[in-house]
Amino acid sequence: QVRLVDSGGDLVQPGGSLRLSCAASGIPISSYVMGWYRQASGKLRELVATIDTAGLTDYADAVKGRFTISRDNAKNTVYLQMNNLRPEDAAVYYCRAGSEYWGFGTLVAVSS
Repeated sequence: QVRLVDSGGDLVQPGGSLRLSCAASGIPISSYVMGWYRQASGKLRELVATIDTAGLTDYADAVKGRFTISRDNAKNTVYLQMNNLRPEDAAVYYCRAGSEYWGFGTLVAVSS
């Protein structure tokens, strides 16, 4: 059974940092393009960042220079380092493996 467990969400002040984790089981993430998506209240889910099997990364314009996606294939885990958080970054963040598998999400709140 495939599971993606998202964690690391929290309430932070604007300008703060968080690191999200996505721990996978049942699949080797080394074989998948991994991505982080987010969905704010009342909005559609949107792509935040991806990392392919070679380690190449891509980011939404809104997070470039602030967020970093990385993967640790030995731990079968993907990370999203989020710096200089803004109120508009508040959302439920979801991990995705390929096009088939989703995590359950972790909530990020940004407020003073």
